Amino acid sequence: MKIKLISLITGVVLNAIIFSSWAGTATNAEENTQAVNTDNNVTTSSSIIDIAGYQVPVVAGGLYDRYRSNPPLHVIQSEAPNVDLSWFKQLRKTKVDIGFESYSPNFYYKNSKVTAVFTADIDRLRELMPSEVLEQVQPLQIWPGRGLVAFTAYAYHYCDNDSYNEIALSIITNEPGSSNLGPLTLVGQSMSKDFWGYVLKLPVDTELARVRGIVGYNLPKWLTRINLSENDQTVTYEIYDSKTGKVDVTFEAQKLEDLSMDAALVTNSFTNINAKGQLTTGYAVSRQLSYGSNSDNDSVNLKLNDGELSQYIKSLKLGDMVKYEYVPEFQSALYAPELLTQN
Repeated sequence: MKIKLISLITGVVLNAIIFSSWAGTATNAEENTQAVNTDNNVTTSSSIIDIAGYQVPVVAGGLYDRYRSNPPLHVIQSEAPNVDLSWFKQLRKTKVDIGFESYSPNFYYKNSKVTAVFTADIDRLRELMPSEVLEQVQPLQIWPGRGLVAFTAYAYHYCDNDSYNEIALSIITNEPGSSNLGPLTLVGQSMSKDFWGYVLKLPVDTELARVRGIVGYNLPKWLTRINLSENDQTVTYEIYDSKTGKVDVTFEAQKLEDLSMDAALVTNSFTNINAKGQLTTGYAVSRQLSYGSNSDNDSVNLKLNDGELSQYIKSLKLGDMVKYEYVPEFQSALYAPELLTQN
């Protein structure tokens, strides 16, 4: 009965509690190198650019190399004529300083994701959140002793910052300064389509994504190998342990049928601490173009091994999955973080 209740009250609570891909700007390329894709033995040319003192390889001639997160939409239309850009034409970018010069929002034109929400030990979730953040937001307690965590796997196929994969693990929380009424707060967020969370882990598979996230957004990113594969029935992400080089976490998710094709806008916000110890919030607006969900535990298979990420997830004492979302097509605009105004 508890699982059915949570499935009902969450409604559309997913839509990626997590806030992924972060953009950055940099100086002109200083050095050309060669990078080898070990999965298919294809050699691609790379440029080395400077981001806040980090020497970062990017795809030579890629969107980031050419435009530093600010490509003209006519370039996108020319390179990806099948992508609908109507939503992005309504948005305006502004130059911002987030430890390096960047543009906000950053555009993600063609992406996909799968998300599973699990119950977790709420005391452990509170332990993992800084005290300063806990003064403003807390994990939503769904029933005594249990909170919620979202595990989201992203594939950014075409965006301002080239393409990459990302895995997000985060706690579902209330909005800063608002009441935390557990299931009722969850219902309120669902009705307003404004969801809040605290990011715990965020591995990525490009150095560009890692550096931008750490410097610009103070997010817990690290670089590791992430393999994405799919067949007619499933999508599978393999997350490797960065120390051992072995597969640590495997997330297999079903492709759902009877998907909704009605475009839906959802805001996803997070709270964290910047390099100066100040509380900040950031948010993403996503335009979901194709999506479906269920609460069937058989829809996902999260396999944990013995690496650092697996051990971390095990410490959360996950319970049953209460919600699954399959989103094979979405677009997103990611905004730079701002200082949290405390009431």
